[in-house]
Amino acid sequence: MPETLEPEIVEIVEIVDPAFRADVLNGLAEPIPAISARWLYDRRGSELFDAITRLPSYYPTRTETALLKRVLPEIAALVPAGGAVVEFGAGSQTKTPLLLRAIHPKAYVPIDISGDYLEESAAEVDADHERVEVHPVVADFTAEMVLPDAVAHLPKLGFFPGSTIGNFVPQSATDLLRHFRTTLGTGAKLLIGMDRIKPAGRLIAAYDDPEGVTAEFNLNLLHRINRELSGTIPVDGFAHDARWNDALSRIEMHLVATRNVEFTVDGYHFAFAKGSSIHTENSHKYGPRGSWLLLLAGGWTPLAEWRAPDDDFVLILAEAQPRRFAP
Repeated sequence: MPETLEPEIVEIVEIVDPAFRADVLNGLAEPIPAISARWLYDRRGSELFDAITRLPSYYPTRTETALLKRVLPEIAALVPAGGAVVEFGAGSQTKTPLLLRAIHPKAYVPIDISGDYLEESAAEVDADHERVEVHPVVADFTAEMVLPDAVAHLPKLGFFPGSTIGNFVPQSATDLLRHFRTTLGTGAKLLIGMDRIKPAGRLIAAYDDPEGVTAEFNLNLLHRINRELSGTIPVDGFAHDARWNDALSRIEMHLVATRNVEFTVDGYHFAFAKGSSIHTENSHKYGPRGSWLLLLAGGWTPLAEWRAPDDDFVLILAEAQPRRFAP
């Protein structure tokens, strides 16, 4: 009689990003606790944000999409065909297909930190655009990176929609734009979306929807910490809070302790008193002069600007022109 073999049990160990661990532990220990917004976007976070973009109260996505549809012929006239579109923070495929159909690039390079979600969205583009070579890059677009060799000699258009630049404080935003310039090279162009300053009530409603999707998106960060860093955070002891900081011209998202809580993360102990918070995201809003000044400080010269009705949102096409020596 043949020997009966016991099934082999294979333990699947999730590899933790050391940068995530460092950011969480250091951020929770700060006098004003804060965790970088980039860690909101694991697979579940990316799915939730995609759902947020379709909510009635979340105006930025539909406003930018409508604006993009209206001005695509003008954009196409200013961007050479046959180049490479490099999208920083790719994920949701709402606006990208519109751009690809309008400018007929040879290649598309989506860059995102969420590998699984990026793979699926890149596959959608690959299936829908047979003549476009798709080269997904799993990476943190804020860090040093090298683009695929296949696009090295193509003219490049950076695409940074969604007013994602608003997630960065001005100094970090300037550094990021300089990093984009280094990655894309002199002569490249950048199409960037920026949200405008508007009444605080409308802004807060966009980041604290009655459906509770943004709250779930924010709280998902705590679930991720518990899962990936052996955390014991009582998620039900925190609540989502969106507030307008007028002095800094930004919406802030916080996770506020609803009671005194204590927990560990990766073996380190933390305690939060009721009412204290973890700052998880900023969304800076820019006026007309501020948006151009930010781009110029980041090494990009604005070429054209298109505004949504009531100046709700703006798309700007800028160029990485050769550096000029001037006082």
